[in-house]
Amino acid sequence: MATKEGLPDGGLRLLTVHAHPDDEASKGAAMMAGYAASGVGVMVATCTGGERGGIQNPRMEGDPHSARDMGGARRLEMARAAALLGIEHRWLGFTDSGLPEGDPLPDLPAGCFALAPLEIAAEPLVRLVRRFKPHVIVSYDENGGYPHPDHIMAHRVAVEAFNAAGDPEKYPNAGEPWMPSKLYYDLAFNPQRFRALHFALEEAGIQSPFAERLAAWLESDADGHAPPVSPHPTTTQIDCGDYFELREAALRAHATQVDPDGFFFAVSAEMQRKVWPWEDYSLIESRVKTSVPEHDLFAGLR
Repeated sequence: MATKEGLPDGGLRLLTVHAHPDDEASKGAAMMAGYAASGVGVMVATCTGGERGGIQNPRMEGDPHSARDMGGARRLEMARAAALLGIEHRWLGFTDSGLPEGDPLPDLPAGCFALAPLEIAAEPLVRLVRRFKPHVIVSYDENGGYPHPDHIMAHRVAVEAFNAAGDPEKYPNAGEPWMPSKLYYDLAFNPQRFRALHFALEEAGIQSPFAERLAAWLESDADGHAPPVSPHPTTTQIDCGDYFELREAALRAHATQVDPDGFFFAVSAEMQRKVWPWEDYSLIESRVKTSVPEHDLFAGLR
């Protein structure tokens, strides 16, 4: 039985919170596709429209639609990716902040997502949590996975919604309270994964594109300390290798942003299944009894 929203009635529900369209395809797409195929209600909340993104795919240079209306082009791409993954999708309606570059860095544009007061930025997500009623929320760590201002703000609003959605005194105009049970951070840039894929490529006699990234992770500061990639350990690995081809298709759906000959496709889905058939997460808070390591985001809820 389904609700009028088209969501499973009484079943398990997962909400992932992302900064821009295409982030959901590069971070957790196979996991989401697998859960959706198993009957879990899966929804992506995208904080911004990605309208300040540039063309990242050489094949799309000169595309008239994206040149005229990047935000509109990315909405169409997001719809295609969501359909491929079999998930629900909602826009939170904020304006892309862009990625500031230069030294010194320029100011962020007025009215952008990253400059919004936290309570204003979080209220649409709190409202969505109370309506969708997810048991599990997944987003980025405090560094945003990488330090894009919108990713950092997406982290902040996800944590705020996780903590506030069940409190009737907070956001009183955002619907009836709902308390999610578990909060995870995505570890898409897990160094152990890239190291395993790097050595697998080298053993197969294939040039690895990951050498430079691994070297940067191993660089030490003046005191000989290697900079941490993430302060959060891998607690949870979801076996989702059967959905790697769907993940690749969802990435390609974001044609303005993803080069089909680029980094994301350097290792075949078949090799990834043999070497690292998981997507990795860190359990940050659980309101149900569970123990790590886990192999199911809903451990303790089933």
